[in-house]
Amino acid sequence: MTAVERYDVVIVGGGAAGLTLALQLRRARPDTSVLVLERQTYPVPETAHKVGESTVEIAAHYLRDVLGLGDHLESEQLNKFGLRIFFSDEDNRDIARRVELGHSVCPPHGVGTYQLDRGRFENALAERLPGQGVDLLASVRVDEIDLRPDEEFHRVCLAGGREIEARWVVDASGRSALLKRQLGLAKDVAHQANAAWFRIGHPIDVDDWSADPAWHERIREGERRLSTNHLMGAGYWVWLIPLASEATSVGIVTDPRLHPFDRLNRFDRALDWLDDHEPQCADAVRRHRADLQDFRVMKDYAYSSEQVFAAERWCLAGEAGVFLDPLYSPGLDLIAISNGLITDLVVHALDGEDVDDLAALHNQVFYLISDGWFRVYEQQYPLMDNARVMTAKVIWDTAVYWAVPGLLYFHDKIPALIDHPRIVADLARFSTVSERIQRFFREWHALDTSRDRDAFIGFYDFDFMPALHLGMTAGLPDHELEDQFVANVDLVDLISGQLLAAVIADFEADAADLDKQDQVRRWRADESLKRLLERAEAEPGAGWLALDRLAAVR
Repeated sequence: MTAVERYDVVIVGGGAAGLTLALQLRRARPDTSVLVLERQTYPVPETAHKVGESTVEIAAHYLRDVLGLGDHLESEQLNKFGLRIFFSDEDNRDIARRVELGHSVCPPHGVGTYQLDRGRFENALAERLPGQGVDLLASVRVDEIDLRPDEEFHRVCLAGGREIEARWVVDASGRSALLKRQLGLAKDVAHQANAAWFRIGHPIDVDDWSADPAWHERIREGERRLSTNHLMGAGYWVWLIPLASEATSVGIVTDPRLHPFDRLNRFDRALDWLDDHEPQCADAVRRHRADLQDFRVMKDYAYSSEQVFAAERWCLAGEAGVFLDPLYSPGLDLIAISNGLITDLVVHALDGEDVDDLAALHNQVFYLISDGWFRVYEQQYPLMDNARVMTAKVIWDTAVYWAVPGLLYFHDKIPALIDHPRIVADLARFSTVSERIQRFFREWHALDTSRDRDAFIGFYDFDFMPALHLGMTAGLPDHELEDQFVANVDLVDLISGQLLAAVIADFEADAADLDKQDQVRRWRADESLKRLLERAEAEPGAGWLALDRLAAVR
């Protein structure tokens, strides 16, 4: 009789989520036996592969510092020059006239991010697994996951009759979501958007789109082409991401209420759409059309799950559980956070501890973060043609990302929040403010008539941004971290109140606009905003003065 194959953990899916989790489990508990099952054959193609090439700070820290992949990132991938946004201006035929938001100088050491060629990245991870003691079984299909919570081992059944037993099963199968479907955990979300994306086997450099020397002089160090470049208009944004293979990833993400899916769901249609909305991008793509490597679409891409971690010894990782929105490149961030919580849960369980309460707590923490991030995107796409409102929103969203989840993740406190009730209390306060400020951006946009152009705004032009960015790397002891976290949440209150006060003053100056005056009265009567305004009145400051550089055309 053939001996039954047994592992501590079987991970179903060998994409980014599954491969990184395998490495993290072994680094956290070297005696853990781990098997990764993948239906594809390695090496996967570097082209015609998966979306999700751009990292931001949490994911970069996870890959570089937590998993020790800095050598691969620095030698085989591209250093990213931050997020860069170009807001629409008339027919979008002159990028130098568009309001630009981005970095003028490279971010400081320790908070660098990367552009990932996902095929190259996942192949490198797969090559590392054997040396880290992880077994990888590729070119296999999982027919069934037989969960047996009352027994020591679950059973994973493969095509051809092969069976493997595991104490823990983690579904990292991506959108196949084997366990989520099996357990009926699918959960709809309010956010709706569609995406079409493709790769062109040639560099596309936005710096080639203008010969204006003043526009080029805005960048004091670094190259625009290495940014995650977003071209933004009403109800849409287009991404341009360079890859180490010298290909360029191009994506179109739209609100279906403003841009029907059938205008984007084939390459020729997507190219025609670019002709109408982003002609400079369309021209660049057409010049290299012969180098088209792939084309994919995804309708209603955002979703969630009723549960992601269970004391019954199963978990959902990566896109098998929740997918948000690619606007701020949070996909690998969510993987980093989820994998950390899974690792903490599994290690405690394998060490013989009861994890019933821990699984419930980790679910709560995960959804506190992911549900909060959903609110950043819900109903916000119509704002994207408003440079003034969206610049403020992007700065606010980025500041709070560095101040709150970024600070906690860099200090490895997300799995241990239960030990920090002071942080938990302030997280709840922050969550309430965040939800109200996202609604404020929509209310502001509904009545804002400004049309801005020909301006450059840098992330570090706002006096609160540099310290928040570098502050993530401070390596504070616990008591100082708690103080810093509370100070960061206080700062979020302050900059929220200052922004609100500035918009109210702008609306009140337009006394003839009765709709604006009505909105001001509603804002001043809103109890959740009163506290923020009082905070701003106590410390008016000048944190948002950089927005005055926008030359409004009314």
